[in-house]
Order: sequence, then C-alpha cells, then structure tokens
Amino acid sequence: MATTDRYPRQATTLALAHALSAAERGLAVIPLSRTKLPALRSPHRDAPQTAGPAEPAGPPCRGECGRFGHGVYDASTDPARVRELFAAAPWATGYGIACGLPPHHLIGVDLDTKSATDSTAALRELALRHLFTIPPTIVVLTPSGGRHLWLTGPPDVVVPNSAGRLAPGIDIRGAGGYLVGPGSRTVHGAYATAPGTAHLTPAPCPRSLLRLLLPPPRTYHRGPAGADSTAGGAHGRGLVQFVLAAHEGQRNTRLFWAACRAYEDGIGPELSGDLVDAAVRTGLTSREARATLASAARMTRDNHT
Repeated sequence: MATTDRYPRQATTLALAHALSAAERGLAVIPLSRTKLPALRSPHRDAPQTAGPAEPAGPPCRGECGRFGHGVYDASTDPARVRELFAAAPWATGYGIACGLPPHHLIGVDLDTKSATDSTAALRELALRHLFTIPPTIVVLTPSGGRHLWLTGPPDVVVPNSAGRLAPGIDIRGAGGYLVGPGSRTVHGAYATAPGTAHLTPAPCPRSLLRLLLPPPRTYHRGPAGADSTAGGAHGRGLVQFVLAAHEGQRNTRLFWAACRAYEDGIGPELSGDLVDAAVRTGLTSREARATLASAARMTRDNHT
C-alpha cells in the first residue's frame, strides 16, 4: 500500500518540476490528471442554469471568479501560481502547456498514430504540395507512438484548434488548446522529448503551413447591381472587420460593441451570423459569441424601452 501511495506523490513532484522548468522558458502551464485532462474541476460545474431557451446564458467564466478549475485559462508562467495549482491538485501526474499565448504563441502539430492514415506521410505530402519544410524544432514523443511538433506563430494571428482538417491524423493545437508537456505520465505511459530536440526552441511556423492552419476568409458577395450583400453594406462590413481585428483580451469587448452598434442601427439580426463567424475566427467559441450577441440585443432593447 505504501508503494501505491508513494507513486502519485513522486509523479506529481516530477510533473511539477517539469512544469516549473517549462514556465521558466515562458510557457504557461496547468496540472493534468493521468487522463490528460485538466486536473482541477470547474468550480461552476454545479451552478444552476437559470437562463431559458430564449435567454442564453452569459459567456462562461474564464477565471474571473478568482478560483482554480478553468482549464487552460488557469495556465501561468508564474512559479508561485504554478505551485499553487499543483498544490490544489496533488493527484496530478502531468502538465499541459497552453498554446497561442505570448511570448511564444505556441502551435502544436499533433501527428497521431491511432488512425489508419500515416500522418507523417500526410504532412510530408502537404509540405511537398505547398512548398514548405518543417524547421528543426522541439518534438515530443507520445506513449502511443505519435509526435507533437512545437511551432510558433505571429502575435497577431489566431490559429484555431482543429482535428483532421489539415489531413487525416493531423490535429492542431492553437488558441484555447494545450499540449501535454514532456515528462508527464498518463494511463498510457510517459511523454518525452525526442532525442536531439530538447535544447531547441520552438521554430517559427512556415508561412505556407500557417495559411493552411487558418480558416478560409469569409467572402462578401455583391449582387447584380454591385450591392454588398453584407447586412448594412459597408457599415456592416466595417463592424465585422472591427471584430476580426480583435486580439486576445479584447475579443468579447469588441464583439459586444459591434453587436450593440448593429442592433442600434437595426441590422443586428441580419448581421449576427457574420459577427459570430468573425468572433469564432478570433478564438471565441460559437456559444460564447452567440451569448455575447444575445447580451447586446437585450441591452439595446432595454435602452430603447
């Protein structure tokens, strides 16, 4: 029994040590359980759902409440906070590294082995077709035989998470996602840095590959007379572009402002789809974007009654 009790403590101690080392390199981390999920459960999991079907709930808490349990939004590079996170999760045996955050703006290319497709060959084919090469970078080996390639993106570009969109067996970890850090232990085994890559820093993502990782830009069609089909014409398109230009920390604010202007101008319902699409491209989820639009609609309606 003593051995069984001792193993989790040793695994947690090792995971914390690796997490602190990653934090020193500017990588924001969170504790993970043996299932690769965030070790701390949401403090809002038992909160009652008071909103009805016509009254969507507000945007989910991303740590504004001050408590732990918000997944990747708990991630930190502060050693004191990292220690607090692990102290709150003594069962953690690994750590996750948040993607998309400064200073590295990490992008993870997950080459899976569980699908029937050879993901390495698929990436090689993409590289030949689109004329890019993967530069020397950190590579993490997974227990299943897969590989995680660490790349960095530009600070003004939001790379979304995706699964199999680039090619079967290739998943992308971007803004709002995380990578299991080397040194983590899971129910399937340990994650380790590939030989010869531990001393490297994440390499910049090749431009041709970066273009493939981004969702296609939304096109705005013009009618036979040259009229812009976007609700509100140039004004509506300007509101959409205002949302698209949002950086992390201002996405909800910009979306809310643009939605209020749209509803005030009487084009809110017609422009809502374009605004949601724009918000999703910046990194918000569709649910978060629609909740923000609903809040803007309510506020605008209340101010005019």
